[in-house]
Amino acid sequence: MSEAIKTSDDMARRAKYLDEVRDMLFPHQGGATRSYIAVPNLRKPRVLIPAERSAASGALQRYAWPATASARLKRNAAYWAVNSRLDRLLLRHRIDVPTTDGIDDYLSSAIGHPVLSAIHIGPARANRKPVLHLLDPEGNTVGFAKMGVNDLTRDLVRAERDNLEVLQKRSWRNQLVLPEVAHFGHWRDFNILVTTPIPAWEPPTDHNHRRRIAAMVELTKAFSVTSGPLCQSGYRRRLDERLELLATYPEEDARVLYQTAQTTLPRYAEVELEYGSWHGDWTPWNSRHSGEFIYLWDLERYESDVPLGFDALHYRLQDAIVTEQRNPKTALEELLRAAPALLEPFNVTATQARATAVLYIIDLAVRYAIDRAAEAGAALGALGSWLLPALIEYTHEGRQHD
Repeated sequence: MSEAIKTSDDMARRAKYLDEVRDMLFPHQGGATRSYIAVPNLRKPRVLIPAERSAASGALQRYAWPATASARLKRNAAYWAVNSRLDRLLLRHRIDVPTTDGIDDYLSSAIGHPVLSAIHIGPARANRKPVLHLLDPEGNTVGFAKMGVNDLTRDLVRAERDNLEVLQKRSWRNQLVLPEVAHFGHWRDFNILVTTPIPAWEPPTDHNHRRRIAAMVELTKAFSVTSGPLCQSGYRRRLDERLELLATYPEEDARVLYQTAQTTLPRYAEVELEYGSWHGDWTPWNSRHSGEFIYLWDLERYESDVPLGFDALHYRLQDAIVTEQRNPKTALEELLRAAPALLEPFNVTATQARATAVLYIIDLAVRYAIDRAAEAGAALGALGSWLLPALIEYTHEGRQHD
């Protein structure tokens, strides 16, 4: 199995990706140019912002709320430099891009008025794609855009468009607010989704765990909820199809995951479960609980007919690993132990909760493996360093107590 979670080359990967994004978004050379500021710098870029002060100020003021204190400090320092007119002295890492027939021209035409793009430079992962914060010349946020640039990300961008259109037909008791589709189209070889602004930049003002869980319960029951033994469910059939695809992969982690799933899933075949919807990636950075509203975005992984409680498990795991910087394997082991209490609001028994937790872990592992997250450089893509050992140990302990 893969041996380590490797994040030491994240800086080099971000810098390389910056060059790739520039070439994708601004392909034509020559002619007029526009300057972009790399924040915090070109060695480890997190975001490219237009050098025009109004747009730069708006981009930094409404940059997605940083998860860590150090990231917030860097964002605030850049914002202060721009608004103090010291950006040329303190934010000297810049690139010039051609403006002719670039992405801003396309988006301005699609939206119907001039826009400038602030470009997020995310960490390496299988579904990494250009994500653009769209601003008018005065620096006001007018929307967000995603671009599908390969088979996986094009499918995800299209899926998010479809998911948002379905979910917008609902009204939400728990004040869930989702973005709306403002535009969907094609530019060059890419598909592009533009959504209405949602305040991802606002600091969280309420950490009410129960309120978030209530919203998760409402989302999971937004449409039809069915029940039945796992072995007869549509979810199990779809999972089996993905596992059979995984069996064709040559990677060692894929082989171990396939074998582990084949020996583990039969233990839960007769467990009666309820099946509903889940966001697919509900995390602290894809949601914001602010005031009376819970804002939720990035619905490209939304799916129906899955065991109730997947969102709660996913949030807890990702929060522990990313926000709290816990060891991934330890975080996963703690999640397995906490599953019965965590899923109690979904009205599942302890037996159902344990089955749901194992299914979630297998499901997440299959996603990472099929997307080839390790090959893309994703920190959690090396399943053999954390997920697979924890899953194997847990299922082994379960057999001992059967």
